[in-house]
Parts: sequence; structure tokens; C-alpha cells
Amino acid sequence: MNQKIRNSDIAISRGAGKIKIVIITGPSGSGKSTAIRALEDAGYFCVDNLPVMLLPKFLELRSESSLEISRIAFVMDLREEAFLSEYQNVLFRLRSEGYEFDIIFLDASDDVLVRRYSQTRRQHPLATGEKTLLEGIRTEKKTLKGLKGVADKVIDTTTYNPHELRKVVFSHVLKSGVKRSMQIQVLSFGYKYGIPHDADLVFDVRFLPNPHFVPELRRLDGRDSAVRNYVFKSAETGTFFKKLLDFLDYLIPFYSKEGKSYLTIAFGCTGGKHRSVAIGGMTYEYLVKKTEYISLIHRDVALE
Repeated sequence: MNQKIRNSDIAISRGAGKIKIVIITGPSGSGKSTAIRALEDAGYFCVDNLPVMLLPKFLELRSESSLEISRIAFVMDLREEAFLSEYQNVLFRLRSEGYEFDIIFLDASDDVLVRRYSQTRRQHPLATGEKTLLEGIRTEKKTLKGLKGVADKVIDTTTYNPHELRKVVFSHVLKSGVKRSMQIQVLSFGYKYGIPHDADLVFDVRFLPNPHFVPELRRLDGRDSAVRNYVFKSAETGTFFKKLLDFLDYLIPFYSKEGKSYLTIAFGCTGGKHRSVAIGGMTYEYLVKKTEYISLIHRDVALE
């Protein structure tokens, strides 16, 4: 069992009703390690592969310990043999005592799970004897079907990269009665690598002048001043960018007013190296003057 404490001075909180408990589960390879690391970064006390029968004792020790913890996240799955047969009884008992649980179920397509396992070369817990990896994955999914049905949140991680999964987990578990500023992410990408499925606004900038066809600019990317200058020297870029900023100035306050936690603004070009990076970078430089809750990601800039 791997226990991780983010800080030694975690906020004090007594009583079952005051503790926030997140249980992360799902098939092997679905991204549970990434999710638990995200919660660790958010200040949760994180425990991986805790036997479900020990959960009541763990919470009891927490209430008696001088190190009191207000937020705990557990990864529980089929690595622990008694999990499926006991989790319903254990959670029912704890809920009757006033504890509240947020169950997050991660899932992914069979082929993606196979690829992830092939890359790590780890042994799937159910791929034993004559059973193949794919058969083990399908058996695990079938076994977890009931748990998936009662989960508070099901996240399909098939097309998520680790950064995107972290964001989705944050968006779910950090929602509370406390007013939080909307987080804005500016993202550049290449259409040849797929549209980011979690983008709220997607702008196709493939109509702009393409530095790829300029020999001295091809090896550079949109973060380089020479590439930016090339993209922005055209009249169509200037017109587009002005209208874009006017549109964002109009739209963003409405998203914030509606209580949206995250807003992802994505710009795509063919390879995600030149035009989308240049436009995304300039958009970030404009918006960063208006809010401190903003980040910039160039998803595919290194793939060309």
C-alpha cells in the first residue's frame, strides 16, 4: 500500500460530515495513477490499493490521530480480491455513520487499454494462464459493470492525455459552495493528431499563411518571433485576431457568470506547430493581462 501525504500541516477537521472522501476505481490502465496524483497535488491525502475492509478502520484512526485530514482519496480496484464482494457493505455502513463518498469511475476503450498495457509491459491482474490480455481486460470490465453503474462520475479516458485527465478530475472534485474563479486554458493543436475533445471553443486557423512552406521557417515553431511575424503580417490575420479578441471579451464573462469552472480555447492548424501556436500564444498574452487564472499548452508542437 502506497500512502502519500501532500503536506504535514493538513487542515484540521473532525467528524464524518466534514471529511471529503473520493474513491477512484475502474479497469486497470484507465488512468487511476494519474487521477490520484492530481488529487495529491490538490491537497488530498492519497492511498493507493487500500483493502476495502480496512477503510472503516482507516477513517477511525484518522479521527483519533493528531494528524487530522479533511480530504482523502483512495484508489480501489480488482487488485484487492475482496473489493467487489465487500465494497457495497462497507460503503453502506460508512454512509449510515454520516460519511459521504464521491466515486469516480475511469474507463477507456479496449484497444487503448491494450496499448497502454503493452507500453508498460505490466501484467494485467486478470490476464493469467491461457487468458490473453484482451480477454483479461474484457473480463475486468464485465466484472466492474455494477460499480460503474453506481459511480458519481464516469470519465472515459480513451482520448485523454495525462494533462487533460488531471483537468477533468480537478473540475469534478473541486466543485463546492466556494466561489472559484474560472480557469482558462489556451491550447494549440494539430488537426492531423485529432481535435481535443474537451475544448469548449475550437478555432480553425488553417486559412492563415503557412510558415511550413517557407524553408527558413519550417524548422521553427510559432513561439519564434520570425514565425509570429510571418503569420501576423498578413491582413487576414490582423482582421481575424481583432474579431477573435472582441468575441472572447464578449463571451468569457458570460461563461464565468454561469459558474463554469474551466474554459478551454483551442486553436488548430495542420500540424500544430506554426499557425495555431502563434495565434494561441498571442491570445494567451492578451488574456493573461485580464486574469491570473490562465495557462497555455502547445499540445503538438514537438510532434512535427
